[in-house]
Amino acid sequence: MRLLAKYNRVNIITTIVVMLITGIIYYQAISWILTRQKDKELVVEEREIFEYAGLNHQLPQIFESNDQQITFTQAKQGSVTRQFINTMYFKKWDHPNAHGKYRHRKNGEYESGRGLISSITVGDKYYKILIIESIVETEDLIRLIFTITIGVILFLLLVLLVTNRLILNRIWQPFYNIMKELRLFNVADTKEIPQIATDVDEFEELNHTVTDMAAKARHDYKDLKTFTENASHELLTPIAVINSKLDTLIQTENFSDRQSKLLNDLYGAVSRLNRLNQSLLLLVKIENRLLHEKQKINLRELVEEMIIQFEEIFQDKDLKLTYNLEDKEIVASRYLAEILISNLINNAIRHNHSGGEIIINLTGEQLMIQNTGSDQPLPDEIFTRFHKSSGSEGSGLGLTISRQICGNFGFSLDYDFKDGYHTFIVDFNKHQKLFI
Repeated sequence: MRLLAKYNRVNIITTIVVMLITGIIYYQAISWILTRQKDKELVVEEREIFEYAGLNHQLPQIFESNDQQITFTQAKQGSVTRQFINTMYFKKWDHPNAHGKYRHRKNGEYESGRGLISSITVGDKYYKILIIESIVETEDLIRLIFTITIGVILFLLLVLLVTNRLILNRIWQPFYNIMKELRLFNVADTKEIPQIATDVDEFEELNHTVTDMAAKARHDYKDLKTFTENASHELLTPIAVINSKLDTLIQTENFSDRQSKLLNDLYGAVSRLNRLNQSLLLLVKIENRLLHEKQKINLRELVEEMIIQFEEIFQDKDLKLTYNLEDKEIVASRYLAEILISNLINNAIRHNHSGGEIIINLTGEQLMIQNTGSDQPLPDEIFTRFHKSSGSEGSGLGLTISRQICGNFGFSLDYDFKDGYHTFIVDFNKHQKLFI
């Protein structure tokens, strides 16, 4: 989940929870305030009754009202406790409607009411007083205030979300720009990561850190590349000297079987060292793009030539070769193309078993080379430098060089294992598809 989406989700949930709690508290507070106001009105009515009875020594006359009812009921002395109550208020229906006409109904309707129970003594009689006032208008007012408040809060929430989205997207834009530069970063490229203009200290610090890291990575890579190139060149002379001395040694005397075996081992070791050195030099040239010559190449013809070169090896190892080749023309270095196809076919031979099978298919979209061999898929590190299976006599650079060549051609090289076949696929269009 993106950080912005996670922040918005947390922000929305928190805001909704706070709104619900605040709304409940606000509703209760408004209800309490308006109820206290209604209680004061009831107390005023009670006081007027007391004053009237005190002056006239009789109960006041009761008038019918749509919003208030007062009843006096004779009761036992001291049996009434003064208190405020929530009760029902009976409202009659005989009143003019909006058109000035009367609606005559049999009874009426009950509405919510607020009441005050009190008592008064007039002469030698004790009365219970019940004053009830309708609170329908009060409830309507509470609902109206609450509805307006909720509407305002929802509007503010909407504005907050839109504003947050716009502002946060703008604030985080430098971060996305830095990530874009990191995705495009290539340690072999000389292009520097640009400084991103931002007034956010954290992003500015991140940009400086990324720039410094990229500069250090390029410096270390350059040192390593220079060391590899120099070491490979320096090894050429000692290897040539060793080969020359071995040739001279063999021609001087007759050797015993043990000595001959030692010499053969020396030749094998020097040969592997020479192949390794040549592979390292080739990698340096490919990475530095020193092989610029390009020409039109018919891959079908090139693959057929490679198959002829390996024909004796196929026969010696009793390998069944099946191939289906279509015409495919590319513009690339023929030298590198030969190395690529040779490495892939040689890999299929080396890791196969006697009596195994190799299948080569070439279409306008891809070159696919399949071979039998181990019944387990190869590890993910097969394209890593110097990675090789146990017992392999290779340098561990063949597939690395092959993938590097494909990268230079704008192709991709992938591995798959299915139905007992190890498959290496050169996709001619994969890189282009990634940018469509």
